[in-house]
Amino acid sequence: MVCPGHPVPRQSMSRLDLEELAEIELQRDEEEATALGAVRRTPVAPMAGPDPALSMNHPFYDVARHGILQVAGEDRLGRRVVTFSCCRMPPSHELNHRRLLEYLQYTLDQYVESDYTIVYFHYGLNSQNKPSLGWFQSAYKEFDRRHRKNLKALYVVHPTNFIRVLWNILRPLISHKFGKKVTYFNYLSELREHLRDDQLIVPPEVLRHDEELRNLHTGRLPPPTKTPPPRPPLPTQQFGVSLKYLKDKNQGELIPPVLRFTVTYLREKGLRTEGLFRKSASVQTIREIQRLYNQGKPVNFDDYGDIHIPAVILKTFLRELPQPLLTFEAYEQILGITSVESSLRVTCCRQILQRLPEHNYAVLRYLMGFLHEKFWDLGAEKRTGFALRCPGRAFLTK
Repeated sequence: MVCPGHPVPRQSMSRLDLEELAEIELQRDEEEATALGAVRRTPVAPMAGPDPALSMNHPFYDVARHGILQVAGEDRLGRRVVTFSCCRMPPSHELNHRRLLEYLQYTLDQYVESDYTIVYFHYGLNSQNKPSLGWFQSAYKEFDRRHRKNLKALYVVHPTNFIRVLWNILRPLISHKFGKKVTYFNYLSELREHLRDDQLIVPPEVLRHDEELRNLHTGRLPPPTKTPPPRPPLPTQQFGVSLKYLKDKNQGELIPPVLRFTVTYLREKGLRTEGLFRKSASVQTIREIQRLYNQGKPVNFDDYGDIHIPAVILKTFLRELPQPLLTFEAYEQILGITSVESSLRVTCCRQILQRLPEHNYAVLRYLMGFLHEKFWDLGAEKRTGFALRCPGRAFLTK
């Protein structure tokens, strides 16, 4: 039950220095997890399936469905236990961290009139799903005296050096009295001395990680891991789901909403923009827009003032399709077109397209119609460059 790592040097460090150090330590955590054999699955946060008792009418269904927070019975002193599991947090663009904080408050408000305990499972926090350091500060500031007073214990399980750095960033805000409530556990066996084992809800990912740490300590090789089933998507999900799923959720509409909205906007305002599919955009902005689309909320690209943002959203949508637009099945046939006699290539291409699923063909036709407009709206000297930069690679590969 020790805090990880070595003490931070006593000489003062700026906030920027600490934030950079936190990012470095988090990257090291991921490298160490990979070395243990626990490769991070950052595209999705694995989940054992939706809680059958969770209603879609829940005020925080969009957050609660991930299973990040669980109420796990009582500890050995009869205090209610709430667990927070980082391994259940999806990538940042799929989770509104402000909503997560509100959901945490909503959950704790049901128990703060009595003594309670929080168990924080740190394993699974990574560069893809980590909230900003400002979020951690807000989380502490926004919990009033009632929350802090009746919180009798905060158990941090599997701490890393990232926790040490985070603690130093938050130290000016945290009272000495609150700091005494924090206990670090390197192994689950230490935690179980304080909690009722039959009531404690521990994610399978955390159990595996704990076993891997113990095997490393004793010099044994860890057992092979199994990939848990994926988390169910939101009904309004746009990114990372199949075209068939989008068709079924949009009343049979073959063109996904995010594709129609971005193409319409680019058709109206981006046809004459040079380098439209070449320039990048802020990762934070793209994640925010993805989150809005995934939650079924409107997006106004005029608010962002950058014509390249909808172009990046279009490319991101294609890149995150579970199956390429031209499908894995057609991949070898498409590569083989160059070996077909030139007079037969058009016929060969037509045959490949005719065998595509209906939704794939409709999306491909819609997208190619837009790219055709964009191509011929450019001057002749710019067409070759555009042909090399358009999002055609997403048709074939992931």
